[in-house]
Amino acid sequence: QVQLVESGGGLVQPGGSLRLSCVASGRTFSRYAMGWFRQAPGKEREFVAAISSGGSVTRYADSVKGRFTLSRENAKNTVALQMDSLQPEDTAVYYCATPQRTYTIVEGLGGQYWGQGTQVTVSS
Repeated sequence: QVQLVESGGGLVQPGGSLRLSCVASGRTFSRYAMGWFRQAPGKEREFVAAISSGGSVTRYADSVKGRFTLSRENAKNTVALQMDSLQPEDTAVYYCATPQRTYTIVEGLGGQYWGQGTQVTVSS
């Protein structure tokens, strides 16, 4: 069974940085794309970023391009989301995800395995 465990959330001031990590288990990590989504209070869950199985391809939501960087370390079954220049509108629960039935990046919500989420709060 695939398990995803996020860490690294917290409270940060506007303009600050946080680094989220996700450790995966239950299948061959290096074969599958990985992604991050977020859900703010009262809003739908949305795509943030994704990375291909080998790490050569990354995709970002327009709202985070140039501020967030996604990387992976296949030897450690880990993906990391470096978030810089954080703004109050980045406040949300952030979820790690990986497609259930395909190796490639999936930006939609369906057909994903999900972590439990980690809270990111950007406030002064």
